[in-house]
Amino acid sequence: MLYRKMPKTGDELSILGFGCMRMPTVDGVIDEPRAIDQIRSAIDQGVNYVDTAWPYHGGASEPLLGKALKDGYRQRVKVATKLPSWLVQSREDMDRYLNAQLERLGTDHIDYYLLHTLKGSSWDELVALGVREFLDAAKADGRIVNAGFSFHGEGKDFARIVDGYDWVFCQIQYNFLDQEYQAGTAGLEYAASKGLGVIIMEPLRGGTLALPEAPPAVAALWDEAATKRTPVEWALRWIWNHPEVTVVLSGMNVEAHIAQNLAVAAVAAPGSLTPAELELVDRVARKYQELMPVGCTGCAYCLPCPMGVNIPNCFNFFNQLHMFGENSGAKMMYTAFGSGVTSNGEQSYASQCVACGECLEKCPQQIAIPDQLEKVAAAFEGPNFQAEVEALKNHFRAGLD
Repeated sequence: MLYRKMPKTGDELSILGFGCMRMPTVDGVIDEPRAIDQIRSAIDQGVNYVDTAWPYHGGASEPLLGKALKDGYRQRVKVATKLPSWLVQSREDMDRYLNAQLERLGTDHIDYYLLHTLKGSSWDELVALGVREFLDAAKADGRIVNAGFSFHGEGKDFARIVDGYDWVFCQIQYNFLDQEYQAGTAGLEYAASKGLGVIIMEPLRGGTLALPEAPPAVAALWDEAATKRTPVEWALRWIWNHPEVTVVLSGMNVEAHIAQNLAVAAVAAPGSLTPAELELVDRVARKYQELMPVGCTGCAYCLPCPMGVNIPNCFNFFNQLHMFGENSGAKMMYTAFGSGVTSNGEQSYASQCVACGECLEKCPQQIAIPDQLEKVAAAFEGPNFQAEVEALKNHFRAGLD
């Protein structure tokens, strides 16, 4: 494991952090024994930064992490969690959420505490409610050690938030597809120039850059490289090539993926990619951007939809259709997963959207979700679609009889 220093504190942090937003599940609930084993195994292999948040897994992530960090593991890591900024209505709420998080995590302090999903408008609202005074007080009494923020706004607002408080660190979405999105490269460099550590989220774009098989047009580009690497290794090494990056968070929930990420984190030094390799990554990025119609990361912040639409699934299959073509099985998977027979019996198709707009404020990617769902429905749901759905349901029922 390689380590980098948090500039203002000198903390030696593992360049790979364990993100607890996408833990392994069974029937929609965290598989606790497996998740705890994964977290502890990663710590045993050198990971010392673990990240969670109030809403992850419907509120179950923080308590799960608290259990995982028993038996001496808490002392071996820096814990990061986040104030649910969108739920805060008063200065008192800030203390109430922080105190509840300390209890959930079974600890008396948070090493790295973030204001979650900041945009320009939400930062202004929190300032008016006294968030600077809250952070000062929580640091003074020891409940938090270092203050930071995660950013999901427009690039024009990033610098003024950086300059708006004595932050130790920030967290931004960054990968080779998102070099000019939200904070982007300009934000990464600005934060670093101000002495902030930078934590990276969505390094694999919600798993898009880690598909077992890359789209054929992308795979053909990777094959040109003199040094052969997996798509995951290319994506991670590209981020760690930036010296401004402190930690990269990975939502690791499969043992093989954890092992793969750890292996890359043992060798990915700043400046280790050649100019030719960086040019190749830029070409791959352009190809992905040509192929992918929706920049969804699958974070599920948009759920639950009041009409029952499984928005991330809809976008996932839509992107697969465009990346891999008609023979990808995307339509069959869309029909099956949205039919209800594999979940709670309720259909969850794109055509159920009534454009209420409830999802729009929740989406950190700022996707025009209703408009995109209309395109999904047009691509997958033809005039005979309901008949196809009923035939599929009958097929499943027959298999259960």
